Amino acid sequence: MSRSRTQAEELLGSRGRIRTLQVLAESGELNISEVSRRTGLNYTSVERHLAKLVNLGLAKEKRYGKIRIFQAMFLTLTIRFERGGSLAMELTQPRPE
Repeated sequence: MSRSRTQAEELLGSRGRIRTLQVLAESGELNISEVSRRTGLNYTSVERHLAKLVNLGLAKEKRYGKIRIFQAMFLTLTIRFERGGSLAMELTQPRPE
């Protein structure tokens, strides 16, 4: 199974993960508490979703002491379904800072 297919399945397999990613994409950078507030999900759930998104390469974590800030790592995210069972996820990456 291709990496993009696995990533797409991991993302699409969780409504909370999609909501978390959507909030990050709309807002730029946020801490866990703010993502939790905006999604309506509890802190622990958001923390797990963010860890998974970082692992999938869709988000990045920055630490400032105890504060953890998360940022979406794409300009656009496209998930494509094709006849014959093909599923792919494509990212447009932002320019390096």
